[in-house]
Amino acid sequence: MDSLLHWTEPFWPVFGWSLLTVGFYLLAKRVYRRWPRWWLMPLALAPALLTITVLALHETYRDYIRGAGWLMLMLGPATVAFAVPIYEQRAMIRRYWPVLLIGMVTGSATAIAVSWGLAGLFGLDRSLQLSLLPRSISTPFAMEVSADIGGLPDLTAVFVVVTGVLGAALGDLVLAWLPVRSALARGALLGVAAHGAGTARAHQIGRAEGSVAGLVMVLVGLLNVCLAPLVVSAVRVVSG
Repeated sequence: MDSLLHWTEPFWPVFGWSLLTVGFYLLAKRVYRRWPRWWLMPLALAPALLTITVLALHETYRDYIRGAGWLMLMLGPATVAFAVPIYEQRAMIRRYWPVLLIGMVTGSATAIAVSWGLAGLFGLDRSLQLSLLPRSISTPFAMEVSADIGGLPDLTAVFVVVTGVLGAALGDLVLAWLPVRSALARGALLGVAAHGAGTARAHQIGRAEGSVAGLVMVLVGLLNVCLAPLVVSAVRVVSG
């Protein structure tokens, strides 16, 4: 293994981790398409494979991010594409904006309160607490909010992935338990609670549910970015 790393040393730091990241993601998509289980979702399987590889090669997160960090930077420009579902669903926004606004504010406030309460209950330090707060919005927005309020954006990205995967899995149980029949309600539930992963699951349920989930995911992200200064002020007041 050491000889292999020595031979690939000029190549690996620049291209190796990027190729592995993209390759594992494509592999995870094929696996999930064949066996659609929540633990085999690309957002869960690809990071697991990468973690195993990093540990097997005795590398560190710093080594990984040095080679694949540009993929994280691409999340910023990718947010421009979020304008598309908002434009496509502008008629729905005009019709249901009061309901959507109440749902987004309630969902975001609940997620922030639960994160802060559990972090305090388990005695997590300040940086972990702040990194947890934006865990229920999609990664580009979450990392931006985390940086604004004093959290660790990279750690927040991990919390976002975990929240999305578990939210998509639990979303099926909630929808089966609650008598929710409206496509608007079903899509909004998954979009608010599990952002990207929930949107993917909503598309599997139905086209209308997927459209609503994608729209709500984007609007929740924008809402949280706009309200980030208020979150900072609230945190300072609570912390004394």
